[in-house]
Amino acid sequence: MNDIEKRDNIPSTSSLSKLGITAISYTAGGIFLFVLQAFAGLRGIGLIAGAVVCAVGIMSLLSKDKTDKKAGAIITGAGALVLLSKIPLITPVAATLLSIGAVGLLALGIWNGIKFFFGLKKRS
Repeated sequence: MNDIEKRDNIPSTSSLSKLGITAISYTAGGIFLFVLQAFAGLRGIGLIAGAVVCAVGIMSLLSKDKTDKKAGAIITGAGALVLLSKIPLITPVAATLLSIGAVGLLALGIWNGIKFFFGLKKRS
């Protein structure tokens, strides 16, 4: 009989590492959106931060990698919301959308982190 038995439902190393990286990136993205929203409220810094974030997003959109293009679209959208938040009628809508995006990214990051730790627990 074989001493090493294959257990069911054990995630592979590559899927665990993908979950861990996803958890970290979503959590960092959510924190970044909260910080960006805080900068949006400041007069000069908000415009500069929004413009820089838009520029970084546009550079990512020009990449050939699909994941870079997705991230670039999200970053460009966040920068555009910060720039649009300077228009008085759009400020509440832009702030709400930034908050929803930040909370959503944090929730996804926490969820993927929980799945990552349960996967690690199954492997040990």
